[in-house]
Amino acid sequence: MENYLVVNILAENTNENIRKFSKLAKSSQCNVIDCHFKVMGQYLSAIFLFSGSWNAIAKMENMLAKLENECNIIIQKKRAEIEKLQADYMPYVIDIVGPGHANIMYDITDFIINSNLLIKKISTSTYEASQTGIKMFALHMIVHIPSNSSIATIRGEFTEFCDQFNLDTIMEPLK
Repeated sequence: MENYLVVNILAENTNENIRKFSKLAKSSQCNVIDCHFKVMGQYLSAIFLFSGSWNAIAKMENMLAKLENECNIIIQKKRAEIEKLQADYMPYVIDIVGPGHANIMYDITDFIINSNLLIKKISTSTYEASQTGIKMFALHMIVHIPSNSSIATIRGEFTEFCDQFNLDTIMEPLK
């Protein structure tokens, strides 16, 4: 039986730390199911989903505790179960680009949740437009839409919502 462990790591952004994190699976004989690394300021944030036998996961947990104590790294870990596929939902991708506004992230997620969509992934960034220098906002989101919902209605309402904030949006099935 497969066991799963979610690990969230925050550490100084060094290649050596990346090497240490990447070596965890090999040393514990776990498999990396999913992994994301992101540099934020001078810090490296990493999140992993590992799978393995009970012994391999226990070994991973011990290695993480040792790494945390020796290297001044913040580590959160939690045993997990993998979600069952939800046949009554359709996966969709939402991409949004537009001028950055205070609280825009909250407004978008609030709209999605109030529309009874399930948020599965969010990635955002801000940047200065090369032609004008205006602060821009970009969001990539994966949502699950109940299969008994009208896609046209949801897309229309979401487009109207984004128009209020002068945001350009695309909503399409995940391929």
